Amino acid sequence: MTPLPPLGAPDDVPSGRPARPPEHVDAVVVGGGIGGLVAARTLVHRGLQVVLLESSDRVGGPVRGGAFGSLPVRLDLGAESFAARGTAVTDLAEELGLDVVSPAPLSAWGYAAGRAFPLPKAGVLGIPSVPWAADVRRAIGWPGVARAALDRVLPRFVADTSDLGTLVRSRLGRRVADRLVAPVATGVHSAPLDRLDVAAVAPGLLDAFGRTASLSRAVAELRAAAPAGSAVRGIDGGIHAVVEALTGEIAASAEEFADSPRTDATGPIHAAVRVGQQVDGVQRVGADWQVTTTVGDTVRAPRLVVTTPHVAPLLAPWVTRPGDGAAVAVPTPEAGADIWLATLLLDAPELDDAPRGPGMLVAPDAEDAEDAASGVRAKALTHATAKWPWLADRVRAAAGPGVHVVRLSYGRIGTATEPPSAEEAARDASALLGVDLTDRVRDHLLQRWAGALPPPTPAYRAQVAAFGAAVGHTPGLAVTGGWVAGTGLAAIVAHAQAAVAAL
Repeated sequence: MTPLPPLGAPDDVPSGRPARPPEHVDAVVVGGGIGGLVAARTLVHRGLQVVLLESSDRVGGPVRGGAFGSLPVRLDLGAESFAARGTAVTDLAEELGLDVVSPAPLSAWGYAAGRAFPLPKAGVLGIPSVPWAADVRRAIGWPGVARAALDRVLPRFVADTSDLGTLVRSRLGRRVADRLVAPVATGVHSAPLDRLDVAAVAPGLLDAFGRTASLSRAVAELRAAAPAGSAVRGIDGGIHAVVEALTGEIAASAEEFADSPRTDATGPIHAAVRVGQQVDGVQRVGADWQVTTTVGDTVRAPRLVVTTPHVAPLLAPWVTRPGDGAAVAVPTPEAGADIWLATLLLDAPELDDAPRGPGMLVAPDAEDAEDAASGVRAKALTHATAKWPWLADRVRAAAGPGVHVVRLSYGRIGTATEPPSAEEAARDASALLGVDLTDRVRDHLLQRWAGALPPPTPAYRAQVAAFGAAVGHTPGLAVTGGWVAGTGLAAIVAHAQAAVAAL
C-alpha cells in the first residue's frame, strides 16, 4: 500500500570507451523514472527530438511489472496505485489508451499493540475527525479517547507543529499517534512521525488548525472539502502499463525522426530511450547543454531535463541565485529506506471474503510495551486480489478459485533491512490477516527498492525551493522527479509536465 520512490545510484556501468562525435537533438532527459518518461513524452508531443538517458538496465524506476513463474499474470512489483487528487495521472492514462480503475470499496485496516482493527474512515493520515467515534474507540480504547477528546477544549497554543508526531501527540495524545497515525503516515512515507514535516505530508492541515483551534476539527474541515470516493486509483493491468506505454510512444518518435532526419541534425537518432547510460559530465557549449556518459556517448541540445539528484551536482556552475549570481546549494537528500517487497501467491480460500479489507498498515514498535507490534516485521500488507478486481479475475481465470496475491513491504528509514524469506512473509501475513498461511505459499517474488526517498523535512524542502527558483532562471534547464516533486505518481507526473512546459 505504499507508494515507492525512485531507485538510488546504479551498479557500475562499463566505461573507457572512446568518445564519439556529439549527436544534436532538441532535448536531453537524464533519468528514466516516471518523471523522466513523462518529461520526454511531453517534449515529444511538442514536436521535439528527444534522447532519454537512464543509468540502470531498465526504465520505470519503482514502477515495474513482473510475474510468478507458475502464473502467467503480470502484476506490479513496485507502485500499484496513485493518489486520486488532481487529474494529471488520469488524463495521462487516458491519453495512453489505458483504463483507470478504482479499488474495491473495502475499509483499510491497521495493526498495532498486537491486534488488527479497521482504520477510522473519517481521518487524514490516520488523524481522526471525531475522537470518540466507535471505530476510533476500537483502535485506541477508552483511555485513548479520553485523552484525544481534550483536543476540543485545549487552547489553540497547546500545539507543537515542528513535525507530525509532535503535533499529534500534543493535541490528541500518544495512543492516537502510535496506533492510528504511525501505521498510516510511516507506511506511506517510510519514515518516523518525528521526521515528517506537517506542511509537506498533510497540505492545508496547519491552516485549518489555525482556523478551528482543534486538530480533529481541522481534519473534519479538510475531509468535508475533499471529493467523495476512494483516495487512490489504479490501472487495469497494473501501474507498470504506464511505463510500457510511455516508452513505446517515445521510441516511436525516434523511429519517425530516423525515417525523416532533419537537415540541422548530425544524423538520425536510432534510439530515443537508452539504458545503461550513466552521465559523468555536463557542460555548456554556447547556448547548448552537452551531456557525456560513461559509455562514450555525447549528446548536445538546447534543452536539458534532469530528473535524478545524482546528476544535480554537475549543474552547480550554472545554477545560481537570481539577482546576485550567488551559488545555490544543490539539494542533497539523505539516504532513504531500504525497502523489500515480498509478493506471495497463496492457496487460501479463507481469503475469498477479504476478512481484513484491501490491506493493512503496521505501526512501528512503540516505546510502550503495550504498543509493541508483536514480532511482525512487515510495515504494510496489501491483499492485492481483494483490492483490485481486475487482478482477482485474471488470477482466478489462470489458477482457479481460492488463489490470492498478497504483498508485504519491509523497511523503515534509519535501519538496514534484511530481505524477508517466503516463510517469514507468510508468518507475517498470517498474523496480520488472522489466517494460517504458513503452508499455503504456491509461489513468491522478492523485489528490492534501494534508496527510497527521505522524509520531506523543512530544511530539505527549503533547499528544493531555492534550487528550483534558480533553475527557473537558467536558460534551457528544468529539474523534476521525486527528489523535488515529492512522493507518489500524482505529484511526480504533474510536476514533470509543468517543469518542461517552459522549455
